[in-house]
Amino acid sequence: MLFDEPPPDINTVTSDPTTLFLFLPVGYIITVLIEAPVLIFGLSKTLTLKQRAFAGFWLTACTYPIVVLVLSVLFANSSRFLYLAVAETFAPLAECILFWFAFKDQLEPNIKTKLRNFGVITLANLLSFGIGEIINSTRWFGLY
Repeated sequence: MLFDEPPPDINTVTSDPTTLFLFLPVGYIITVLIEAPVLIFGLSKTLTLKQRAFAGFWLTACTYPIVVLVLSVLFANSSRFLYLAVAETFAPLAECILFWFAFKDQLEPNIKTKLRNFGVITLANLLSFGIGEIINSTRWFGLY
């Protein structure tokens, strides 16, 4: 789909590879700008500032291409609601698992710290999802 074509139905999932690849770097930057500050300020202070900032870039780099490129194509013939339900469950869950494997040795071993960090990661994802939905409602990139 080109930028001057009419936008698709809001209830469908965009699966045009050219559009998705063009959107990927833009969406990644926007997502990091939203999520990284939440992670930097919210993750356990037993991690250094550098580690928390790294998490803000790295976790999104691991999950965002799957959400945008893979799941969009897999759910091309499904409702947008189903795509969003899967994508927005996958992203925080995968990021929590990746975070735990990457930083488990630097964190306090108690459950309260784990839950707090997982909650912060989930909050960051929900915030970027909500802001993304607001941006998408303007159809600025022609995706939905």
